[in-house]
Amino acid sequence: MWIAETFQSIQGEGRFVGVPSLFIRTSGCNLRCWFCDTPYTSWEPEGEHRSLRGLVDEVRNADCEHVVITGGEPMLVPELVPLTQQIAELGRVITIETAGTVDRPVTAHLMSISPKRANSTPDDPVWRDRHNERRHQPAVIRRLTSDYDYQLKFVVDSPADVEDVEVYLAEFPHISADRVYLMPQARELDELRTKSEWLVPLARQRGWQVSPRRHIELFGNTRGT
Repeated sequence: MWIAETFQSIQGEGRFVGVPSLFIRTSGCNLRCWFCDTPYTSWEPEGEHRSLRGLVDEVRNADCEHVVITGGEPMLVPELVPLTQQIAELGRVITIETAGTVDRPVTAHLMSISPKRANSTPDDPVWRDRHNERRHQPAVIRRLTSDYDYQLKFVVDSPADVEDVEVYLAEFPHISADRVYLMPQARELDELRTKSEWLVPLARQRGWQVSPRRHIELFGNTRGT
């Protein structure tokens, strides 16, 4: 498997925010969001090839109950299926962070889906059309939200993006409002706080939650945190 990095930290977003976790970050992505905060897994992917056995051993030796498999887009990786099966056999709680564009029969206790809306489209002419063709896969979203415990996290850059989330969710009436998290698009603490001021009331009006970005609050936008 092509792995960008592994590290122990706390989960910074969503339901398990603050929970100590081992992160396994795959490299490679089928999208090119302009606001990607891990460009070393998408725009300029890097990493090293790691064996399935080596990754499982690292999980076994880590002092974390929770394992977060993220990317890039981890669901692109065929070896993710046996990796998650073997991690689950160790009794770990698995969260998979995905954009919801690729489907594999993985093992996961929480499917953390971050649908990419039109506000993610890059200006790059090479990637603009390719990104938009791939970013919305309704059949994948329906399967993942039907067969797994799930949360949906939407990156919001402006109040208009909140209305766009409403349009998106109308396509999936089975999704529960309390599983929906909005996250401000921000890489700096001041920007995070400013956007949260208007985002929190807009989310509450709709019965949604606002996810903190605890890793940015604690460590800034740095790798391995």
